[in-house]
Amino acid sequence: MAEGDEVAGRGIRVRLEGDATESDVGALRKWLEREKPLDELVRSGRLQIHERSRGDETGAPMGVGMEIVVALTGGAASVVFRELLDQVKRAVEAWRANRSEVEDGEPPEARVDTVDPDDR
Repeated sequence: MAEGDEVAGRGIRVRLEGDATESDVGALRKWLEREKPLDELVRSGRLQIHERSRGDETGAPMGVGMEIVVALTGGAASVVFRELLDQVKRAVEAWRANRSEVEDGEPPEARVDTVDPDDR
């Protein structure tokens, strides 16, 4: 296993761009919580998924300046971070595809990147 593949205390930030609404933020968070691999990690206490204020700008288009953070907890040493990042990216793309089928208009673009959950 390469160094950095297992990283406790790291997180993944998901930001919706453009004209995303607060409803989009909440719907995506709930979607992530229900994704099977992520749901299992949340239930076991090794992962937290929450919304927080964006630290880089006020009044940002995403849900009045909100972003979603998927954060590994202290007991997550067995979670392979790169695999988790890929799962989150796939889940976000699945949400965007689903949203385009059930709602009018294009779904907001999403940016998924790594972050220290305590940083903004």
